[in-house]
Amino acid sequence: MATTNLSAYDKTTIPNAKNFRFGIVVSEWNPEITSNLTKGAIDTLIDCGALAKNIITWKVPGSFELIYGCKKMLETQEVYAVIAIGNVIQGETKHFDFVCQGVTQGIKDLNIKYNSPTIFCVLTDDTKQQSIDRSGGKHGNKGIECAVAAIKMAAL
Repeated sequence: MATTNLSAYDKTTIPNAKNFRFGIVVSEWNPEITSNLTKGAIDTLIDCGALAKNIITWKVPGSFELIYGCKKMLETQEVYAVIAIGNVIQGETKHFDFVCQGVTQGIKDLNIKYNSPTIFCVLTDDTKQQSIDRSGGKHGNKGIECAVAAIKMAAL
């Protein structure tokens, strides 16, 4: 669990994103969480120089579908980085474990296969409150942190 504010960043240490094109693939599951993460990511990209017209956003049904959505975006769009945004909350079955492991491995595989990075912005929390705290609540917004990572990786 985050112990620092995920929203804190120093713009002087981040490359200008004006000439980069970004993709964001967002899970529709837990939309109150994923919409906050998406807003944080988009606002940060724009704050760091990205043009709104250079940010492509696609929606997929759930976090497991992020893998295919990101793959398709990497194959069909000219993007410098993709941010995969999702939220999985622990339940009473092993479904949580399978989805989290699959998404993590899938995004890792995309990073190995493609020349543009895919940034992991999938909250995998024990409770909904933890997700709220990390998507604009008391710990800040993981979407902001992932946008900063996307800019730095795009510049790499």
